[in-house]
Amino acid sequence: MTDLEAIRKYFAGWNAQDADAILASLTEDGTYEDPGTGRPISGPALKAYVTGLWSAFPDLRFEEDSLDSTGPNRAAAQWVMLGTNTGSMRGLPPTGKSVRVEGSDFFTLRDGKVATVKGYFDGGAVPRQLGLDIIVQPSQIGPFKFGVSTEVQTGRLDEPVAFSITTLHARNDECVQQVREGSRASLIDMLKMDGFIGATTATIGHRMVTISAWDSPEASRRVMKEGAHAEVQKGMYDGSLASQGFTSVWTKARMNPLMVRCDGCGKMTRGPEADRKCKSCGEALPAALPFW
Repeated sequence: MTDLEAIRKYFAGWNAQDADAILASLTEDGTYEDPGTGRPISGPALKAYVTGLWSAFPDLRFEEDSLDSTGPNRAAAQWVMLGTNTGSMRGLPPTGKSVRVEGSDFFTLRDGKVATVKGYFDGGAVPRQLGLDIIVQPSQIGPFKFGVSTEVQTGRLDEPVAFSITTLHARNDECVQQVREGSRASLIDMLKMDGFIGATTATIGHRMVTISAWDSPEASRRVMKEGAHAEVQKGMYDGSLASQGFTSVWTKARMNPLMVRCDGCGKMTRGPEADRKCKSCGEALPAALPFW
């Protein structure tokens, strides 16, 4: 088998969504690397990576632009990756949007098989085309650490009576991803629960925090016992996901009145009250936002 035939066999495995065929096209110690893997991977790790892509993009396929030898046992390919996001990606619901990504692979070959693949493409192309935010920031500057956050709201305007706070330190990056996926599933469960008002989550390095607002302390206890949250808790308590952590329920001691800005005079006024009028100018106040 020629080198170019070996590479086309490798791409055929991708387009057939056959992870075993991809692995069979590689040498026993063959590796794959692209901006999404962050390092060379092989064997079970490569199989998990490609099946994860196919789960998010069931129609994922590659169209060849060019494939040429670049020297003894070396070759390069230019391609276009196409697919539609109809499956969950990193715990997020599918967007239904299609992606088109141009890229290149550089191969080394040995004994009629692919020994190494190094892929190059714009790592932000897929999230941008799916309508996802891309945030570039430092991980830490002095005492300040930075991360990502998520908010979910029911639209209820009730004043929270209780807050459940869960904090844990994930063991490693892989555990962070597992907890984030479990947290998203838990928030979906919480949206169906009576008494739930809203929640905010934050991930800063390996530290993960969820603060949920409820209309009673009793309502907050449901999430500790039901659905995806219970599964994540199990991973915290048995030590498989976290190095430390705690759960808690906090009740309201004092909450000052909601302040709303009047569009007429620009002043902040206490509200909303029954007549929803600005105390300074009498103009109608804008719709109030949820407390949490």
